[in-house]
Amino acid sequence: MSELIAGIAIPSTPLAVAATELVRDAADDTLFHHSRRVFLWGALKARARGLWLDHELAYIGAMFHDLGLTEKYRRTDQRFEIDGADAARTFLLEHGRSEADAREVWLSIALHTTPEVPLHLSPEVAAVTLGVETDVLGFDLDEIAADDRAAVVAAHPRPGFKRDILQHFYDGMSARPDTTFGTMNDDVLAHFDPAFHRANFVDIITESGWPE
Repeated sequence: MSELIAGIAIPSTPLAVAATELVRDAADDTLFHHSRRVFLWGALKARARGLWLDHELAYIGAMFHDLGLTEKYRRTDQRFEIDGADAARTFLLEHGRSEADAREVWLSIALHTTPEVPLHLSPEVAAVTLGVETDVLGFDLDEIAADDRAAVVAAHPRPGFKRDILQHFYDGMSARPDTTFGTMNDDVLAHFDPAFHRANFVDIITESGWPE
């Protein structure tokens, strides 16, 4: 039987159970509970906005979205979002989901730190961003009833979350600072490392090899 939180059923299919076990093995409590909340917030907001959602795909997207911050899955040659997106795509294909489904989940993870764009794509892509914006940034909390917010946080608590998630971001990106160019992620590196030098988009244009 599925676990029900704030009226949202946590997917209990073999695929979802395998995803939960994979993330539980790779992530600590902070990232695990955050990922579950991302699914729940995204599903609640999708429901409030009248969006039909494939909850299994949305769940995979939410559970894998920060996997690139973990020691087991992080790389140093690409953005952390792509680490998680690649892992999710491989996972889905190995479990028999279609290339199209794997692509949607890949996009939901790869774009979850890109403002606005995901909200114009499929509900499964939008749901991950809606969940992340709710849990990390506190956007549009009034879309979720107070009782539902309380139920989600009771099931997946967030003690010290603001501090801990920032530390996870830094730990997951500090060895690949160049990958944060053009994203909000460079704010995190600048916060923790006074020696971090941000690349400047205007300088890149004006100092390029083009004469004009």
